[in-house]
Amino acid sequence: MTGDPRRWASEPGVPGVVRYWGPYLYRSAFHATTEAEECERALAHLRDLVMVEGAATIAAIVLETVVGTNGILVPPDGYLAGVREICDQFGIVLIADEVMAGFARCGEWFAVDRWGVVPDLITFAKGVNSGYVPLGGVVISDAIAATFADRPFPGGLTYSGHPLACASAVGAINAMREEKVVENARRLGEEVFGPALRALAEKHPSVGEVRGLGAFWALELVKDRATREPLVPYNASGADAAPMAAFAAACKEGGVWPFTHFNRTHVVPPCTISDEDALAGIAVLDAALDVADGYCA
Repeated sequence: MTGDPRRWASEPGVPGVVRYWGPYLYRSAFHATTEAEECERALAHLRDLVMVEGAATIAAIVLETVVGTNGILVPPDGYLAGVREICDQFGIVLIADEVMAGFARCGEWFAVDRWGVVPDLITFAKGVNSGYVPLGGVVISDAIAATFADRPFPGGLTYSGHPLACASAVGAINAMREEKVVENARRLGEEVFGPALRALAEKHPSVGEVRGLGAFWALELVKDRATREPLVPYNASGADAAPMAAFAAACKEGGVWPFTHFNRTHVVPPCTISDEDALAGIAVLDAALDVADGYCA
């Protein structure tokens, strides 16, 4: 099971994947008005789905600790603990996808650390070595590792445990510790990105919401704050995508190459970025948002 509403069809007799709604208060699927309501209702939805599908048919629940490309969705306090409780109650493995959120990105070694939740498996990749060499891995809990004490682990291919890739990870982790990259990312979120991006939201009517942690942020752009109508429709193309295209072009003209997805622009710089460079980039966003404001109601 993964945190998305669409279900993947599967061949008869082949295990399938069921997707579910996760918490997203700004566009709540649960008609919630507070983070507490969103948390409670999202967990009730997941629990109901486990009941309907049958807990015995569910091997694992997989989720991005902080959803990345789909919007930098930070879970409300209590949500991950609630998912852990559901998994423990029904004997389901909890897998945290930290490929984007891990290794300082959210101001913690792993984003789950912020909420004190311990998954059974953690998947990671590029953050572990800044992508210098292709590498991915899985952190396995003691309980699951123990199940392979008397049977082989059915994993591993040609490049598993590649010495060069693993050496780059060791070097990067040591550098992150010595240079306090995790602490710096946390400080950037608290002292630079959070305050500066929220100031943009107060200034620009096209900014519907600002959300993020550490060096992991998103601005959700809208045509109308009251109705929360997105600046462009879902999966827009052609003329429908013009407002976001104009915004992105303005960013590039100012010297910043933006990451945009649907009606959002993400602010995800290196965790080692200086305050000066961060603020310079935000100044370019400020000017580009003037263009987005022109499409507001």
